[in-house]
Amino acid sequence: MSQSNFSINRRKLIKASAASLLLPTTIVEAANKKKHNYGILGQVAPELEVPTWVDGKGKPSSFKLADHKGKFVFMEFWQFWCPGCHSHGFPSLKKLSDAFKDDPHFTALSIQTVFEGSWINTENKMDSIQKKYELFDIVMGHESGADQENGHPTTMINYRSGGTPWAVLIGPNGKVIFNDFSFNVENMIAYLKKEITKMTQSS
Repeated sequence: MSQSNFSINRRKLIKASAASLLLPTTIVEAANKKKHNYGILGQVAPELEVPTWVDGKGKPSSFKLADHKGKFVFMEFWQFWCPGCHSHGFPSLKKLSDAFKDDPHFTALSIQTVFEGSWINTENKMDSIQKKYELFDIVMGHESGADQENGHPTTMINYRSGGTPWAVLIGPNGKVIFNDFSFNVENMIAYLKKEITKMTQSS
């Protein structure tokens, strides 16, 4: 698929995307009704191969999913010039991150997965996004697909993301339990609080 056709199809699918998160069973049922085949719902989340990471202060950092086994991990894929990232992606990420700040059972991160506009969606945009949306409690990564097949970065290929914004929730068992263009942040917070409470009561 060419990048131009990919972008056109992505915009169409964003409009048709589900925007709610209830329980894992309804997540799977909703995904099965989708007309697109993006995402890796129910599969083990691949380890990230992102070359550049910064912490909440913009300092060089690193991140490995293997270091967060047994936790819920939320990831937001974005591009600086993506309208949806600014209208709901980053604001929802901020709310989610704030809701579970310092919670040992949850971690959030964001990755700029550049598959178009590499001259604008540059690495230094991470600093701009951190400051604009006050995302000081999460690590942020940057991966450009300029040198990859079809111009898509490895993260985007491995997670079969439909573009940006793309949200991924990984369960404590390491499997993807939600992935889509958007999500209802209040429902996700409620779901996670319920599940984390179960985890703490059983431990």
